[in-house]
Amino acid sequence: MRQIFSGAQVFDGTRLLADHAVIVENGTITGVEEGAVAAPMFQGGILAPAFVDLQVNGGGGIMLDGAADAGRIAAICATHILLGCAGVLPTLISDSEAATRRVIAAAIEAAQANVPGFLGLHLEGPHLDVRRKGAHDAALIRPMTASDLAMLLDAAQRLPVLMVTVAPCSVTLDQVRALVKAGAIVSLGHSECSYDEALAYIGAGAGCATHLFNTMAPMTAREMGLAGAVLDTTLAAGIIADGIHVSPAALRLAVAARPTGLFLVSDCMAFAGTDLTEMVLGGRRILRDAGRLTLADGTLAGADLRLDRALGVMVRQAGMNPEAALAMATSTPATLIGMGASLGHLAAGRRADMVYLSPNWQVEKIWWGGVAL
Repeated sequence: MRQIFSGAQVFDGTRLLADHAVIVENGTITGVEEGAVAAPMFQGGILAPAFVDLQVNGGGGIMLDGAADAGRIAAICATHILLGCAGVLPTLISDSEAATRRVIAAAIEAAQANVPGFLGLHLEGPHLDVRRKGAHDAALIRPMTASDLAMLLDAAQRLPVLMVTVAPCSVTLDQVRALVKAGAIVSLGHSECSYDEALAYIGAGAGCATHLFNTMAPMTAREMGLAGAVLDTTLAAGIIADGIHVSPAALRLAVAARPTGLFLVSDCMAFAGTDLTEMVLGGRRILRDAGRLTLADGTLAGADLRLDRALGVMVRQAGMNPEAALAMATSTPATLIGMGASLGHLAAGRRADMVYLSPNWQVEKIWWGGVAL
């Protein structure tokens, strides 16, 4: 079946193209062609690659935790496909070694089953800095042991992508080098580390930072910390652009210093893809209201964010140009995880995983392999 998608601007992963149509045959893009079409499908808006989200804690009422199996991972991924993602990294926050082993085993099973939307696994902890624990359980945060390292090295060999968030105080430079050599993406986060310490770990191969500005030491005139290292280098970094976790002014500062290399993450919880207003997660009652997830005392308890909303924040509040913002949700994260040849772009030969964004930056239509969802 041949389909012609026209009438919207086309974001091909790099550029916004006017007066172009995307041609799809049997689920594969066969061309992005210039020229008017007599009966356009859209009236304005943007046709873009489906999103790539590298930090997804849950969705559809399910959190990724020690009870995970391949079926629960598949349900989380399916939820995010319906929110406009081509693929995600389900993310486990700090947990016990036994729970981490179970999640890794479930992720390997999901990879072997070719679960739609499953790109790999993100382990956010437990090798973090308790001083910057955020929503993580301080009792679970600990230094990386030889047993932990062996488990992660094995996982890196068996998963399509393994991202591991660590803090310098809980891992050694040699452990980082070993992880990178095995193919893992080491991301620095939840850390009180100094600027110089961050540079040392970047030099050892750390290739990313986790949710820029959040759970990091604040920047000062004499000590820039991890956030300063991100802004002063080419280190990739995720950012939670909900206007709550990071203020619009800080977003503007970030993109002014780093017009490329930053990418959007939802950091979403099990609430994603549901209408639920409260849940009990990890024994804690979490309330959802107006884009905020809070504990009963009002403390932030995670993000309630979709990537289309994050795009709107970047364009309308951070003043970013639409092309650069769109890359943050598509081609930039795809390239970081080594999947730029298959995700994050609209081009001939690519699978037709696409979203249609209305002029107010909301996903209105989704296609998965050319099939409307």
